[in-house]
Amino acid sequence: MCGIVGYVGDKSACGIIVEGLKRLEYRGYDSAGVAVLQDGVLQVRRSAGKMKMLEGILRERPVTGRLGIGHTRWATHGRPSDENAHPHTDCSGNLVVVHNGIIENYLELKERLREEGHTFRSETDTEVLAHLVEHHLKTTGRIDRAVKKALTEVRGSYAVGVVCADAPDRLIAAKEGAGSVVVGLGKGEMFVASDIPAILAHTRDVVILEDGEVAVITADGVDIATLEGEPVQREPQKILWDPIMAEKGGHRHFMLKEIYEQPRAITDTFRGRIAPETGNIVLSDVNLDPETVRGLQRVVFVACGTAFHAGMLGRSMIERLAGLPAEVDLASEFRYRDAVIGPETADDHERRRLGAGARSDRRAVHARGTGDRRGVDQGVRHDDRVHVPAGPLARTAAWRHHGRGREEAHPRPRRDSAARRDGARAGRPHRGARA
Repeated sequence: MCGIVGYVGDKSACGIIVEGLKRLEYRGYDSAGVAVLQDGVLQVRRSAGKMKMLEGILRERPVTGRLGIGHTRWATHGRPSDENAHPHTDCSGNLVVVHNGIIENYLELKERLREEGHTFRSETDTEVLAHLVEHHLKTTGRIDRAVKKALTEVRGSYAVGVVCADAPDRLIAAKEGAGSVVVGLGKGEMFVASDIPAILAHTRDVVILEDGEVAVITADGVDIATLEGEPVQREPQKILWDPIMAEKGGHRHFMLKEIYEQPRAITDTFRGRIAPETGNIVLSDVNLDPETVRGLQRVVFVACGTAFHAGMLGRSMIERLAGLPAEVDLASEFRYRDAVIGPETADDHERRRLGAGARSDRRAVHARGTGDRRGVDQGVRHDDRVHVPAGPLARTAAWRHHGRGREEAHPRPRRDSAARRDGARAGRPHRGARA
């Protein structure tokens, strides 16, 4: 659940980055850091712990500049520490990298780079990527080309941000399978983030990267291309919800807010999709013709966490209502299986991205998805998708995927141990006691 925020423009980058990272705190993290280009030199400030620790360091050792990038890390490779916090630098400190995801072949890359003379200071897979970019920068001479070359050697998933002192007017972002990379469009300034709330206070116009794409971002615009160098043209999207929707809205915490938003989210999901006069259901997002639907032989739900449990509910509903065999697969395991998909299978939650090794006849497999934000995360690599208008995500709670009933929405107060003992003495079993 790491967070990325970057800025290039005519304002102080550090303040904008720190503000954006704080808006991503809900995602969970164990360390944070920023890198800002100041007088031609990259200044890096990092700290284990919460954002207030990083803010304390920035008060003692402030940085100023108009280009920078920041990160909140949830440890995967290496313990939470100052050394393992992002951003990570190359040998010379000439470039920095932030990264969400996992580099699966980082050990073999690290060994090769170490033999070439590179020195590593952390336990992370991300630092390997910084040195790999440094390696290719020596031969390509351009940071965007070096990033593309490095990423062709990487196996795994990533959302990456790169800043180089030799290219003081730009930052590079790239994505392959690890969450979102959102580019915010401003006037004389540009933003990049791993989630929309981080930059929504500054712009509502965004471009969202798809898998296998690299963006070169300057204060004047963004150029997107594939790893192979093919230019990509994409129209900006306008975000309609406002920053207040990403706040707690008067509730004590995000979890409670999202519980009480459930009825509204369900109503909004049904609105416009059910025709009361005829009883028909209209899913304009889904482009399955009747002949294709009649030909379906199996449904596979691929999901993680609480969405996996929602998939189990969906499995019983598909079997009962549609009479089709249905399966539920854990996405984190599905990616590494040699699963046989198809023929004529409808599957969920980015089969192509999460199940890169799955064997299938692509013509006979239809990727469907559900998600709570248009254009972000799950919707990127589907054939089509059913949008669930639940608003910005601040907690990965089960009620975002399926209802949990009145007990969950209105929890009963727990009786303390003394009250349970008194009840037992009076012959009244406490809640949860066996009959």
